[in-house]
Amino acid sequence: MTRFTRRGLLAATVGTVGAIAGCSGGSSQSEPAGQTETATPLPGQPLSTPVAGDPEADVTVAVYEDYACPHCATYAESVFPQVREDYLTDGTVRYEFYDFPIPVDETVSWQAASAARAVQDNSGAEAFFTYSKRLFANQNQLGPDTYADLTEGLDVDGETVRAAATGELYRPTVSSDREAGIDRGVQGTPTVFVDDEPVEWSEIAYEPVRSAIEDARSDG
Repeated sequence: MTRFTRRGLLAATVGTVGAIAGCSGGSSQSEPAGQTETATPLPGQPLSTPVAGDPEADVTVAVYEDYACPHCATYAESVFPQVREDYLTDGTVRYEFYDFPIPVDETVSWQAASAARAVQDNSGAEAFFTYSKRLFANQNQLGPDTYADLTEGLDVDGETVRAAATGELYRPTVSSDREAGIDRGVQGTPTVFVDDEPVEWSEIAYEPVRSAIEDARSDG
């Protein structure tokens, strides 16, 4: 069962980044400098960016998310499915996922990200996006058992994913995404870029993303 820290709950309050709604935070100081690794990170990192849709599409949508952020869960369950239906199935958009642990929760934000990256590393991007969706759908129950259970039907061993999560074996990949996001100006989650331009919204909704994609298509 997820146990949100007081710091995490404070971070989960609605904030704005140039009128972008979501969980706020994102300075480089948010990642504890003295974090003790519970296991040696796996080699071959950072992993490549998970991509859905057409990798060669003219329009790129890049999204930064924290698995413990309730606003990211809203985005994952109400906005991303519409983006997938309208723009990914026909190859109009290249869709990129980036980890950005604020962290909303000191443990879950990092462990859930490592769990998802273990799925990517073992089964590829399609399985990653399926697993990522499951993480957000089960946000209130995230923990070692859940990380293992959510692999059902995927070509990856649940215990492998559990170990990756609890040991934060993919922290180098997750941290790399986070630092790149900070360099890009990300200060909260979810943050969406369409062709490098941030989507501005006062609430998490599909229309601002759709409008930004259509503007990018027109400009192209």
